[in-house]
Amino acid sequence: MSALTLQLPPNLKFTDEQFEQVVIFNKELRLELTRYGELVIMSPTGGETGNRNFDLLGQIWFWSRQNHLGKAFDSSTGFKLPNGATRSPDASWIKIERWDALTSSQRKKFLPLCPDFVVELVSESDDLEETQAKMQEYIENGLRLGWLINPKKKQVEIYRPLVEVEVLQSPTSLSGEDVLPGFVLDLQLIFA
Repeated sequence: MSALTLQLPPNLKFTDEQFEQVVIFNKELRLELTRYGELVIMSPTGGETGNRNFDLLGQIWFWSRQNHLGKAFDSSTGFKLPNGATRSPDASWIKIERWDALTSSQRKKFLPLCPDFVVELVSESDDLEETQAKMQEYIENGLRLGWLINPKKKQVEIYRPLVEVEVLQSPTSLSGEDVLPGFVLDLQLIFA
């Protein structure tokens, strides 16, 4: 089962505040809003994907805590992209300078920016093409580095601005390059 997209009338557009209210009143759902105003209802993951996500987030959190170069976020964090979409990647990170530039009020709501780094982990319920389109959307909105990890195929797609997507087959690790200096993601448990 892939995400369910609820088509709304073209003249019905959510304001940021209205969308936040929909999210607050539907805490059991993981919701995103496309740039076209479509409401996307993400299905829950299964146990294997949940465990992989936890491992992924743990590795990013540990690196982020050690170096204080930025802030890391889980899949419950919404980002209001420049194109108007509100997205929630599986894992994300922004440079500390960008975090510090946000007001206290902005930090409490959907963050009004595109992350510097995102990871999307393909689960059994995800549609690969929809997830690839989401990765392209991040790039178009300022993403500096993105990983689309497909455990079933043991494949990683690496997204960077202004270059073709790089596809790696069965890598054992991934470098955070100059976006996350010194970070290396161990893929052994994620691909296990």
